[in-house]
Amino acid sequence: MRRFLDRLYWLSGVLAGLFMFLIFAVIITQVGLNAIDRIAGLAFGGAIGLSIPSYSDFAGFFLAASSFLGLASTLRHGALIRVSLVIERLPEAARRPVEIWCCAVGAAISGFATYHSVLLLLDAYGYGELSTGIVAIPMWIPQLSLVVGLAVLTIALVDELVAVLRGDDPVYRAETGEL
Repeated sequence: MRRFLDRLYWLSGVLAGLFMFLIFAVIITQVGLNAIDRIAGLAFGGAIGLSIPSYSDFAGFFLAASSFLGLASTLRHGALIRVSLVIERLPEAARRPVEIWCCAVGAAISGFATYHSVLLLLDAYGYGELSTGIVAIPMWIPQLSLVVGLAVLTIALVDELVAVLRGDDPVYRAETGEL
């Protein structure tokens, strides 16, 4: 089970990186097309009109996908920004119950968000909702990354909760050796 979960978190992180690269590719391509258009305008007296239709919509969808798909991997690598001002000052005896509470609340909130994002996706699919850009994208497609990212984050938080309940150090302490 551990191997499966670690691969799931890894795959989620790889997909987040892929979507981050796609943001770069779309924006750089559009900048290049704008430069060509500008040069053509100066050389020939009129712009060609080169553009990636709805490129800002695509970049926004890719940003959402990268952000949500990267959450679980970031958590498991101990790289999420955490407010640990209270936890790090607690005595060891009090620290574990607080960490358990934090993992449980985080998993509950993430599970709640996952559930409602699934409902949002099903509504978008059922109503045939489309994006408003030049290229009309069915909204359930970009919302799928939100659902998957939140679901994997919920799994990671439950995984973390189980580990802390077993008496293991939280991953953010085990990986970095500190809070």
